[in-house]
Amino acid sequence: MGLAEWFSTYCSNICVQNGPTISTRYKMITQRLNLDFWSIYSEISHSLYVGSYGRNTAINGVSDIDMVFELPANVFEKYNAYISNGQSALLQAVRSSLLKTYPNSRVGGDGQVVAIDFADGITFEIVPVFTNDDGSYIFPDSNDGGKWRTTNPRAEIQAIRERNSNCNENLYRLCRMMRSWKSQWDVPIGGLLIDTFAHQFIGNWSNRDKSFYYYDFMCRDFFKWVSEQSPDQMLWRAPGSNQYVFAKGPFIKKASKCHDIALEAIEHEMATPKREWSAKQKWREIFGTEFPS
Repeated sequence: MGLAEWFSTYCSNICVQNGPTISTRYKMITQRLNLDFWSIYSEISHSLYVGSYGRNTAINGVSDIDMVFELPANVFEKYNAYISNGQSALLQAVRSSLLKTYPNSRVGGDGQVVAIDFADGITFEIVPVFTNDDGSYIFPDSNDGGKWRTTNPRAEIQAIRERNSNCNENLYRLCRMMRSWKSQWDVPIGGLLIDTFAHQFIGNWSNRDKSFYYYDFMCRDFFKWVSEQSPDQMLWRAPGSNQYVFAKGPFIKKASKCHDIALEAIEHEMATPKREWSAKQKWREIFGTEFPS
C-alpha cells in the first residue's frame, strides 16, 4: 500500500457511515412538518440539510445533523404579529408537531432551533425558516425577547460544491480530514471555519487538481497556511454567504505543531530507503487511528 492508498483509505474510513439512518429520520421529520404546516404528504419538499452534513464535509461520528424547514408565508405573518416573542411561539409550534412523530424522544424548542435527541447520540436540529426572494432565509431567534435573523446556507453549500468540483473533489476531503484533526487534537475551531479555511486555501493551492498522491503535501501546506493566520484576527467571511464566522479559541499553535509533524512524515516518505512505517505513525499522530498503520 503506497502513499496514495494510505490517504484514500483514511478518507474512506472517516466518511459518514450511518447515512441511511440519518436519511430515514430526515424524511420522517419532513413528512410530519409538511402534513402539519403545508397539508401535503411529502418526505422531501421544503427541507434542506445544512451545516457540515449539508455541505458534505461531515465525518463519521457526526452527532449534530442540521436542517431547515421552509414554512408558508402566512405562518410568518401569524407569528410576526405577536406582541411579544412570536419567535418562541413558532418554535413551540414546530416542537408540538414533531412530538406527534417522536413522543418518546426528547424534543426541545428554544433559542433558534427545535432539537430532537435520539438514543444513539445523534441530535437533529431543525430550524423553521421563511424563504426570501434571493434564496436566503429568515429564521426565529427567541433570545432576548425574540427577533428575526437572516442566513444563507444554500449559498455556502453551492460555493463549497463548486470549488470542490473545480479542485478534483479535493475540497470535501480536506474539510473532512481537518475535522478528524480537530477531534484528535481537541482544536477549538468550528466546522464552518474549517470549511472556510479549506475553501480559501485550496483555491490558490498549486496542486489542487491532483489526487491522493499529493495529500501529504496538501496537509502540510494547509497546516502551514492555518498557522500563518493572524492571532489577532477573530472573524472571517464564510464562502458564498459572506456571513461572519468567529474563532472559538486559539488554534494556530496546534496547526503549527502538526505542520512540523507533517514535515517529519514527508521526510520519512522521501528517505532512501523509504521509512513507510515511520511515516504512517506520524500521520496517525496527526489524524488518529483512522489513518492506516
